[in-house]
Amino acid sequence: RDGFCQNPFFQCLIAEVPEEYKSKEGHTIVGCAVYYYTYSTWKGPSMYVEDLYVMPEFRRRGIGKGLLSKIAQVGKEKHCVRLQMTVSDWNTPARDFYAAMGGQDLTVSEGSHFICFDSQALDNLATEAPKD
Repeated sequence: RDGFCQNPFFQCLIAEVPEEYKSKEGHTIVGCAVYYYTYSTWKGPSMYVEDLYVMPEFRRRGIGKGLLSKIAQVGKEKHCVRLQMTVSDWNTPARDFYAAMGGQDLTVSEGSHFICFDSQALDNLATEAPKD
């Protein structure tokens, strides 16, 4: 519902192969990418890739690069100036994949930390909001 409504919170691309190339389990959808738009007060319109996944047996065939390139194309059409994502520290193959395409790891150079309020912390923060 969150991505398939009048004002979706996210967009999704899928990678599908012809029936004759389906996965071992019989799937023709072999990859997906979930992204949404953000805004940087310093840089301008931006995009955030929440998830990029390609089934292991279909990796190293250009599918992930195709999905990410399509997101970049969509972003450029909407005048976005950057594409961002978070990659787990342990996921060296993904970090190498993004670096090979020109992605920069800004963890050290920008000195930023990724902060998250979820569950009870989000509830607590919301109760502290000023009354309208």
